[in-house]
Amino acid sequence: ANWRDHIFTNLGELLDKSTIKGSRISVELILAWLADSWTYEQMLDATHITRGDTLAALAFAAEIMREKCVSVHKAA
Repeated sequence: ANWRDHIFTNLGELLDKSTIKGSRISVELILAWLADSWTYEQMLDATHITRGDTLAALAFAAEIMREKCVSVHKAA
């Protein structure tokens, strides 16, 4: 599935964060949950989003990372 079927950015809402269509769940929040070891089942139980929505959030983030030059520097 195309992430564009699931992700929407409405300027002026949620500080212009990209969200799952029809919800106030941001892509950033989904990524944070996954980073905190949440399972798909936990996310689905806590919200009304679908597994497809969470996969779309990952696809969206991957595309953003491909488009941006992200540099991580090791602390001295």
